[in-house]
Amino acid sequence: SLMLAKAKEEWDQEIVDKQSEKERYLAERITPLHTSGLSLSQLQDLCRELHEKVEIVDEERYDIEAKCNHNTREIKDLKIKVLDLRGKFKRPPLRRVRVSADAMLRALLGSKHKVSMDLRANLKSVKKEDTEKERPVEVGDWRKNVEAMSGMEGRKKMFDAAKSPTGQ
Repeated sequence: SLMLAKAKEEWDQEIVDKQSEKERYLAERITPLHTSGLSLSQLQDLCRELHEKVEIVDEERYDIEAKCNHNTREIKDLKIKVLDLRGKFKRPPLRRVRVSADAMLRALLGSKHKVSMDLRANLKSVKKEDTEKERPVEVGDWRKNVEAMSGMEGRKKMFDAAKSPTGQ
């Protein structure tokens, strides 16, 4: 408790010192304005001078802010590159969760979902025999087909074969 009390006193003293330093710096840098006894034109000139100074300071502030934002973006990109180069990404352990379709729909839709859905009800049933009947397999000598289609006669046959179904 004594250390805490001492730290609080030092902290309060530091705040007072910073405030007095700020006041001293501002008194050094800023001269007080004497506007009494000035004519209207002199006051307007003074206002113009002050506006010009404010514009210059605002431009500097904007430039510094842009540099600061650029630097923070660059630091962020470099941090990402460092993480990539290390190759150490902490992957959380994933658990397999078994959820039924009804539970999933209930979670997504909330209390709106009351009808149970059978997802397999709308699927077509395909018999193995039907698929085998559709594709008759012809086994032949492939060399005869290549010899028949070689040369100009073969190309003419291919051309005629392609032309005849559309012509009929």
